Amino acid sequence: MARKAAVKTTVETTSKPAVKWAHPYTPAEQYKKKVAYFCMEFAIDQHFKIYSGGLGFLAGSHMRSAYDLKQNLIGIGILWKFGYYDQVRNPDNTMGVLFKEKSYSYLQDTGIKLTVQVHQNPNVWVKVYYLAPEVFGTVPMYFLSTDVPENDYLARTITERLYDNNVQTRVAQSIVLGIGGGKLVDILGGADIYHINEGHALPLAFYLLNEKFNNNIKELKKHFVFTTHTPELAGNEEHDAHFLNEMCFFGKFLSKEEILKFTYNEPRLNYTLTALRFSKIANGVSQLHGKVAQEMWKPYPDICKIIAITNAQDQKFWEDKAFARACESGDKEAIIERKHEMKKDLFYVVADQTGKIFHSEILTIVWARRFASYKRADLLLKDLERFEKLVKNLKYPIQIIWAGKPYPLDQSAIKIFNKLVEFTKNYPNLAILTGYEMTLSRLLKCGADVWLNTPRRPREASGTSGMTAAMNGAVNVSILDGWICEFAKHGVNSFVAPIVDETLPIEEIDKQDCNNIYNLLEKEVIPTYYDNPDKWIEIVKQSRKDVLAYFTSTRMADEYYKLLYNAPAPRK
Repeated sequence: MARKAAVKTTVETTSKPAVKWAHPYTPAEQYKKKVAYFCMEFAIDQHFKIYSGGLGFLAGSHMRSAYDLKQNLIGIGILWKFGYYDQVRNPDNTMGVLFKEKSYSYLQDTGIKLTVQVHQNPNVWVKVYYLAPEVFGTVPMYFLSTDVPENDYLARTITERLYDNNVQTRVAQSIVLGIGGGKLVDILGGADIYHINEGHALPLAFYLLNEKFNNNIKELKKHFVFTTHTPELAGNEEHDAHFLNEMCFFGKFLSKEEILKFTYNEPRLNYTLTALRFSKIANGVSQLHGKVAQEMWKPYPDICKIIAITNAQDQKFWEDKAFARACESGDKEAIIERKHEMKKDLFYVVADQTGKIFHSEILTIVWARRFASYKRADLLLKDLERFEKLVKNLKYPIQIIWAGKPYPLDQSAIKIFNKLVEFTKNYPNLAILTGYEMTLSRLLKCGADVWLNTPRRPREASGTSGMTAAMNGAVNVSILDGWICEFAKHGVNSFVAPIVDETLPIEEIDKQDCNNIYNLLEKEVIPTYYDNPDKWIEIVKQSRKDVLAYFTSTRMADEYYKLLYNAPAPRK
């Protein structure tokens, strides 16, 4: 027997005035279309710990630039009670994982509570909090929480941990973000465009089909857009469709025939593929990734057009103002002096965490980003003989810092992190840092001379950390992947390794990439820094100039309106 559909929106009555779609400005004419932007994480400020990595950093910069441009856009996310996790050290200095309750006095209680159905519970209550634009300089943002007294223990845990490892909880989180967020937007007055950043909020599409578009996918496509970030098929989330039906992922219980219509007679529903079938247009997050995504999904019927909008970061937030003034003045000595000051700020953290004293006149290489296997944090250790020569070279001394947060249950990534912890103990000029969040990220980008990027091509969809590093005088040394393909001018604004044949076995790819990175460091990067400092400063200045010319989120937020939100609806 079919189950009842999800309970209709319920709003708690309070003495507070009704919350409406409102901005502290009149939207600019070219950005007047009402857009609701859904994302599982936002990196807005260090102490607002609802983010894990690049997806959140990108979304946070988007919200700030949308505010600066006076766009008619709002952000919808989840208020994670324990955040992602706090990265700490065990007694032996290996990585520890700490989940700790967070609280934020600057969030406002909207007085709104609504319900969604999750599995057999038709009344999971969702409370809505508001982040006003004046707090962090973002567009209006709303955050959903199930941690309310009306819910039982299980329902309250849905919004505890970002990317919870329990599959049922992860699906429930998508329901809260997608369906709960969709109901919230209705309460606020509706939207012209619904944008899901990655597939986590996919239940929103089914909510819109059920409640607004009378199951007419053609009508849905006029209002729904999608951004994909994962350049490999296996990395795109999918689940058994009947399991999702049991969880009420579709907003109501579907018949077997209805499920098969949405999955094209497949037993599993892929979030990305379904979003591509529901959207009027979608985008990859770099020019290379756009092409990879087009090829990856081309064999599947009825997908929308996939374009590319290259990721970017907010200059106002990430750029060191004193360094910017030094660069704009053209004063070489001022640039060097400010860079040394920024390095000393970073080295204070190095000393505090590791007991090692680093020196500002020594070339400092930083590898810092999310710890994932394809990013290859330990690539330099593939050739220990060359590594030893590199780090013990007295003529050309270097310092290397690693930092990054693995997924807390990714034992392979944690093993690499701990391997580096053990390895760096034996060297006074090597360090690995914990607590890789926004504050440490800024310190690392400001304090690095070289920003090392070693993904296994073409698995890095975009990768934006090198953009903000370039804003602060760090020179990118990189595999040619993601956004770097659009930016790099070898020896002019960066140093890039030759492309390795992607059809080779992984071991051979890693071996060749390792060799190429060593060749760059030994023959070009390090000698330039020490033997030709004038050229190094020119590379630093050119790098900053080129990154600011295109890779800021002001350009990105503008392109989302022009290329995605205002794109014409498909004819068929």
